[in-house]
Amino acid sequence: MTNMAMSEQRIFRGIPYVTGAASATLLAADLELSFWGGVDPRTGEIIDRFHPLSGRFMKDTILAIPGGRGSCGGSVIMMELILNGLGPKALIFERREEIITLGVMVAEELFDKTAAVVTLNPEDFCEALGWDGKTVHIRGELVSDAPLKADSANGAAKPTIDLNNFGVKLTDADRAMLDGASGEAAKISLKIIIRMADMMGAKELMDVSQAHVDGAWYGPGSNAFGQRLRDWDGKFQVPTTINALNVDQKRWRLLGIDAEFGSACDELAKAFVDMGGKISFTCAPYLLETAPRLGDPIAWGESNAVIYANSVLGARTLKNPNMLEAFIALTGRAPKAGVYVDENRFASTWLRVTPSEGADDSFWPILGYALGAIATTHIPVITGLEHLKPSNDDFKAFSAAFATSSSAPMFHMVNLTPEAPTLEAACANGMVPKAIDVDSKDLYAIWDEFNHGSEPREIDLVSFGNPHFSCREMKEVARLCQGRTKNDNVSVIVTCGRAQYSLASQAGYVGELEKFGVQFLQDTCWCSIEEPIIPKNTRTIMTNSGKYIHYGPGLTGRQFAFGSLEMCVDAACTGKTTGDPPSWLQEIPGLPVIKMLRLLLMLPNYLHPDWSILTCVQVSVKQINIKFLF
Repeated sequence: MTNMAMSEQRIFRGIPYVTGAASATLLAADLELSFWGGVDPRTGEIIDRFHPLSGRFMKDTILAIPGGRGSCGGSVIMMELILNGLGPKALIFERREEIITLGVMVAEELFDKTAAVVTLNPEDFCEALGWDGKTVHIRGELVSDAPLKADSANGAAKPTIDLNNFGVKLTDADRAMLDGASGEAAKISLKIIIRMADMMGAKELMDVSQAHVDGAWYGPGSNAFGQRLRDWDGKFQVPTTINALNVDQKRWRLLGIDAEFGSACDELAKAFVDMGGKISFTCAPYLLETAPRLGDPIAWGESNAVIYANSVLGARTLKNPNMLEAFIALTGRAPKAGVYVDENRFASTWLRVTPSEGADDSFWPILGYALGAIATTHIPVITGLEHLKPSNDDFKAFSAAFATSSSAPMFHMVNLTPEAPTLEAACANGMVPKAIDVDSKDLYAIWDEFNHGSEPREIDLVSFGNPHFSCREMKEVARLCQGRTKNDNVSVIVTCGRAQYSLASQAGYVGELEKFGVQFLQDTCWCSIEEPIIPKNTRTIMTNSGKYIHYGPGLTGRQFAFGSLEMCVDAACTGKTTGDPPSWLQEIPGLPVIKMLRLLLMLPNYLHPDWSILTCVQVSVKQINIKFLF
């Protein structure tokens, strides 16, 4: 290397949350990514079709993104990628990133495989993005665009992790657990909890009253994870419910699921039940009788459930990366950080919504997705909705969509959620941040993004239940189906938990819907459903879920359409969707101009071979064009 080259070398110093060394091609984007639903652990491909890196592969790269977003399940996917040999050699983040990093820590602690994780400050991270496609070098805390000397950092070899160096106060019981008094599962669990607590800046641990574990999604790594903890005599120390599985346990054989896969899913679920988990198998634990109350300290996984619990119920849980909530359940101890702490629950951004008149149920997932994308990492306080009186199902739809596009752990709605009786009460010291206005034009942009325009399309499958359908939703769909006939070419499937299915069955809604032609699946949810449940000849799926409309295209390889419950039922009967937005989005000033602008934005797709680059430009423009035009 010449002296000139040496003088031009850029070296950034960051925080190494997982210490290591790597040299590889940089794969970079200035947009957060949910690994769950956004990365295929079987191939390493980025499958989030809304992301600028869509279609790229992570294997043996150094990945640079601001952080994760969306699903708590990204930790499991990161672990699977490492164990499959398909993951990045290192990760560079712009901020402390807990979900993806936890996956690396678990791979390191349980399976002795790892990847370096470094967080840079925003200015350095922004410059590092310019190295996309070039070879980048990491050693410990250092990140550079040229090779680093072996002695320039002490991170080349895997370090010995000394928990005494962490600033987390431990009780005598904690120390006994670390010494193995409660078994190997509790010992390893507490070690990882302490590493995460240090990362979060927690000074001590705290007790929780219940847990909801989201580790029963099947993959070879997650199966090994669950069975290893069980075989180490792990026992949950607090009441614990279990999230949705990959299969309907009672019916997967009848449904044609591969026997080896179905049996492996059963084995994984059994491992969590053996450790003391309740057979709940739902991604909507707030619908259970065990739902927490205002102020309860809990440890929940599943992103939509975390948002709902913190925001709607006023309970307190971190947005736990999958597997961390299992560790907390095994020890009863959690990092006292984040939204467990009063001052961290205040809003840091104000979203002032001007809702359209006559909005139907499709309003809530569209709004949740839009506001989550604006809030990003910030807890928002939302005004303008006080007169709408959302139902629990509306909150469920909003929370799931918000959790998909945001990494924030909660939201406030003034006069609607328990910690926001007023705007000032939701803000620290009553100091209200500057408002960001959101109106129907912004929501139309999300509708347009969900549906890829307003063209009529034939529908092959209608998907309900992401998150799991409630008894009330089954009642409403039964009402919409009364006196109507399902199109023979359209499948309609509802996923739900066992408890809500039982309630709906007793009330007669299940029978009514089955007569219409609806198929019910319990235990599993749409983010885990593949062929043959989704018929092989299915081309287009219609959903009312703001979560599934985002993850579905990448997970299934199918086209998607979005609509209200009524629109979905109409499509089930006619076999098609008109593509028209709901009536509450049709009376927008300047709508013809918006549609024309969309056509202009689509034009480069036909002129440029790299669609993914243009997608990034389109999304960026679409986020600001409405503000500029109107």
